[in-house]
Order: sequence, then C-alpha cells, then structure tokens
Amino acid sequence: MKLLAVCGMGIGTSVLLKMNAEKVLSQLDIEADVDATDIKSALNPDSLAQIVLCTPELSSQLDGIRAEVISVENVFDLDELSQKLTKSLL
Repeated sequence: MKLLAVCGMGIGTSVLLKMNAEKVLSQLDIEADVDATDIKSALNPDSLAQIVLCTPELSSQLDGIRAEVISVENVFDLDELSQKLTKSLL
C-alpha cells in the first residue's frame, strides 16, 4: 500500500504526517510505504498512491486525483489519524 503525506512544500507538515502515519499504521499492524511530498507531486497523474493525507486547507486542491484524500485536522493527534486510517483501510 502506498500513502502520501502532503503539504505545500513537502518539508514541514508532510513530514509530521508521515511520521505519525507510520506510527499509527504500525500500531494497526498494516504495512505501507508512506512518503512526504509537496502538493505538485501529489497531483502527478502517474502517482501510485492509494491514500493522500493532508490538512483541510489543501484537500480541495487535491480534488480529482485517483487516490482517497484524508483530511487531518490535527497532525499531532494520533487518535484522529488512527480513526481516519482505520475507517479507510479496515
């Protein structure tokens, strides 16, 4: 499974989302490849990502991509991330 953690430049919020997503996926015993990236890369039509994690401010900019977009209100809230990934993956 391929996930992208996305922010505007790919070096701030996306890295936090990536690290927290990896923690949550490990707790859920789900193997996945999670990459941090910028919005432009996430919009690439050749992307193999199945899920894209982002903040609410970016979710509308990701309309139309083939991956499921999960908007995360608080990137530090592992419970929120766990609930949203569980709903999507299990």
